[in-house]
Amino acid sequence: MLFSSSRFHHDVENARTAEHSDEAGSIRVGFTGEVQGREAVRMTPEAFRQHFPIFKEKAHLCSCSEGALSLRVTQAMDAFMASWRTEGAPWGAWMEQVERARRGFAALIHADPAEVAAVSCASEGAYQIASTLDFGERCRILTTDLEFPSVAHIWLGAERRGARVQFLPERNGVTTAEDYLTGLSDDTALVSVPLVSYGNGLRLPVHAVAQAAHARGAKVFVDAYQGAGVVPIDVRTLPCDYLVAGTLKYLLGAPGLAFLYVRNASMPEGLPPYSGWFGREAPFGFTPRILDYAPDARRFQGGTPAIPAAYAGAAGLSLVQELDQDAVLQHVLSLGDWLQDAFLEEGVPLYSPTERTQRGPQVAVRAGDADRLAEYLAARGVLVSPRGQAVRISLHYYNTLEDLTRVFQGVLDYRRTVGL
Repeated sequence: MLFSSSRFHHDVENARTAEHSDEAGSIRVGFTGEVQGREAVRMTPEAFRQHFPIFKEKAHLCSCSEGALSLRVTQAMDAFMASWRTEGAPWGAWMEQVERARRGFAALIHADPAEVAAVSCASEGAYQIASTLDFGERCRILTTDLEFPSVAHIWLGAERRGARVQFLPERNGVTTAEDYLTGLSDDTALVSVPLVSYGNGLRLPVHAVAQAAHARGAKVFVDAYQGAGVVPIDVRTLPCDYLVAGTLKYLLGAPGLAFLYVRNASMPEGLPPYSGWFGREAPFGFTPRILDYAPDARRFQGGTPAIPAAYAGAAGLSLVQELDQDAVLQHVLSLGDWLQDAFLEEGVPLYSPTERTQRGPQVAVRAGDADRLAEYLAARGVLVSPRGQAVRISLHYYNTLEDLTRVFQGVLDYRRTVGL
C-alpha cells in the first residue's frame, strides 16, 4: 500500500506560500556565520537536500541523534586538518571558528552574542546553571520524566547542595502546561522544560510554563537541543532565563559543541565555580592568581573548546541560517502529518503525540524491540533512531516524501514478518 500523497503536497505548498509571504523577515548567513543582510531566501527542501551526499543512497531519518553530514561541514573539517598540518597551532584561526559558531547560534535564537557561551554539551550548560543557584528557601527543581536523562541527572546531582527535584510524570507521552502549573510552589527555584522531548518529539508548552514559573518567582531552563534548527526560537519573546542546544543534531554539526544562553549573565550571582581559561576576561593573559570572570555569558565557558567541532558547528549553522525557520517547521509538520496518518490508517501504534500542535520533528513508532526494528530498517537503507519503547523517525528540511515512503513501507514489512 502507498498512502495518498495529495495532503502532503497540499500542506507543503501552503508552507512555501507562507515562506514567501514574509520575505523581509528572512536572514541569510554565510559560511563565516555573520549576518550578511536581509533578503528573500527560497531554498527548497530539494535544493537543501543536495548539500547532503547520504541521500544518494539512504533515507536519513535520525536527525534527533545526529544530523546528516553536509559537503560544507566536510570542507570545514578539511580546513581544520589543513590548518593543523601546515600551521601547527593557529590559535587565532581556531578561536575565530569558535566565535563564528557562538555568534551564529546567537543570531539563530535572536540573542545578543554577549548572552551566549560555548560549552561542550547540554549537560555542561545545565551544570553551570545549577552550580550558581542558591538552594535555600527556594530549593525545588521542577522537571518532567520526558527530560533528557543527562540533564535530569544534573538536577539530581544538585540535591547534594540542598536541591529537591520533583518529576512530573508523562501520560501517554505527554506532560502538559497544567501539570507544570500544578507542580509549581513557592519554594520552586528552577523549572526545567524541554522545548521538544527527546523521547517522542513532544513539543512542550514552554511559553505558558515559563510565564507561570516567573509569576511564582522561579527561573526557567529550556533544553532546546531537540528543536534548535527546525523549531523557531526567539529569546526576545520566549521568557526563559537559560537555554541550551548543541550542534550535533538539527544544527548539522558535530559532537563536542553546545551553547548556553543566559539572560542577565552579568549578574554577580552568576559566577560558576567550574571555570576555565576561556571563561576569563583575558584568556591569553595567563594570570593564575587572578580569577577575572568574563563580563558576559562567556564566564560560563571552560577550558579549551573542541576546535574540530567548532569548525563543523560554524559550517552547519551557516546552512541552517540560510533557511526560513518558519518554513522549516511547516515542512517538518507536513511530513509528520503524512507519516502519522499513514501509520494510523494501518493501525501502527505511535508513541509521539497525534495533535499537530504538540508534535515536533518526530514520529515515534512503538516497538517491542526498538533496536531490532531500527536494524531491520538500516539494512534497507533507512536510518532511524531507537530509544526505549519506540523507534524515532526524525524529520528535517532535507527530508522528502521519498524518505517517508521508504520508512513507511519498511515498518509495514517488518510488522508483517516480525510484528511490533
